[in-house]
Amino acid sequence: MTLKPNPTFIALTGPTTSGKTELSLALARILEVEIISMDSRQVYKGMDIGTDKASAGVRAMLPHHGLDLVSPSERYSAGRFARNARAWIKQISNRKRVPVLVGGTGFFLRAITEPIFAEPPMDSSRVEALRRYMTKLDSKAIAKWVKELDPERAALAIEGGPQRINRTIEVALLTGHPLSRWHRESPPHAVALTGLVALLDLPREEMDRRIDERVTHMVDEGLVQEVRSLLGAGYALDAPGMTATGYREVARYLEGDQTLEEAMEEIRVNTRRYARRQLTWFRNQLPSSVRIIDATASIELQAGAVLEAWLEVSERTTPEIFSDEAGL
Repeated sequence: MTLKPNPTFIALTGPTTSGKTELSLALARILEVEIISMDSRQVYKGMDIGTDKASAGVRAMLPHHGLDLVSPSERYSAGRFARNARAWIKQISNRKRVPVLVGGTGFFLRAITEPIFAEPPMDSSRVEALRRYMTKLDSKAIAKWVKELDPERAALAIEGGPQRINRTIEVALLTGHPLSRWHRESPPHAVALTGLVALLDLPREEMDRRIDERVTHMVDEGLVQEVRSLLGAGYALDAPGMTATGYREVARYLEGDQTLEEAMEEIRVNTRRYARRQLTWFRNQLPSSVRIIDATASIELQAGAVLEAWLEVSERTTPEIFSDEAGL
């Protein structure tokens, strides 16, 4: 039997509302772990209710990393996550604990298991000037640009939203080569990390039911007040963080363009669409070694299944030495 490198983390992933956070807490009761958020929206300060962050009480009991890193006006890329996550994984492992990555942002996971290329240098002043210009264009014009500049990546960029579209355009215009070519031909900036990837599987009917419940819960917990506070702090709706589902819809309610119930229904619809995009990504992009966890089973059974899989892969692997040369 060929032995593989020792896994350095557990990743709990799955569509929104599949119970990743609850499972991570159950796992913490049977393993010495620290949590790394793998959610592209939870990095934003002041965006707690709409991104369903772990509560302050939970964070006080169990160390969490990757929360509240930047303001909603800043961009936070998969490459930046990979650099941060590698440092957190090393630190947690040095403390003899298991790093547990929790979240549904697939590109964050892939950034450490299949490292992306070293980003090409771009003049920051030109990047900012281009971003200011693109804010004046409508969505149809932006889509046309991305299709012309990088047809190979266009569909992925458009599906990924404004941040991914803008980056695709920026790289193509400011480096002279499309982003798809950089990904294909440039060497990765670090070696790949290995880990146990567990995918929480939830029937769509149950997922939709949970989404409906979560939207109601978020509003009851103060989502409207949270959005009002962010807008009052000067964050525009085109700010990177404010593009998260739930924030624009509530902002339109606050502006008088729709009722609160209409905003809530729009959030439900958009969240279901997002969850289906997640499912498509998981189906096509996760490794064949992924462990499927029945998200309808009791939380004890789910945690036991993850623990069993972790012990299994650990026994079949060889020791791995952490080093700066290895990209950690």
